[in-house]
Amino acid sequence: MPNIEFITDRNIYEKVILERIPFAKEFLWIGTSDMKDLYVSKNKKMVPFLEILSDLIKKGVSIRIIHAKEPGENYKKDFDKYHVLIKNIEMFLCPRIHFKSVIIDGRFAYSGSANLTGSGMGSKSKDKRNFESGFITDDPVLVGSIMSQFDQLWMGKHCKTCKRKEYCFEHKKFL
Repeated sequence: MPNIEFITDRNIYEKVILERIPFAKEFLWIGTSDMKDLYVSKNKKMVPFLEILSDLIKKGVSIRIIHAKEPGENYKKDFDKYHVLIKNIEMFLCPRIHFKSVIIDGRFAYSGSANLTGSGMGSKSKDKRNFESGFITDDPVLVGSIMSQFDQLWMGKHCKTCKRKEYCFEHKKFL
């Protein structure tokens, strides 16, 4: 039977970032308004989330990220440390994206309020976190709906009528 679980705050970090993303096998899609230098636990130490993405790419996992604005300087510095990301991660900047979602292998999804930041999905303490909520699911209908929204944006369904195209920067492959 499909599962749907409401999660908040620190549980988002634990159930999505720690328990699911590192174990993706085929693909990982992330939709977020904001991306910052998110650090996560790996082998009992804190590392940039980009290291987790780099590990996935080395295992053959395809990664797509849609985000609303350019990441901060610290994120960019960390990005440059993981050379495998430069040619292997697909990204698309859309200034209108506001949904936050994570889709793993077409079988698991998170949808909610948390951005890909330390205070959103990250490991920050309860006194430094945003108040976030969302749900995780393996329900094929819900996962399919979340994937459809992501894919329509990825494929440019809304671009002709968006009226913000001049602010977009497509970089589906870093070269």
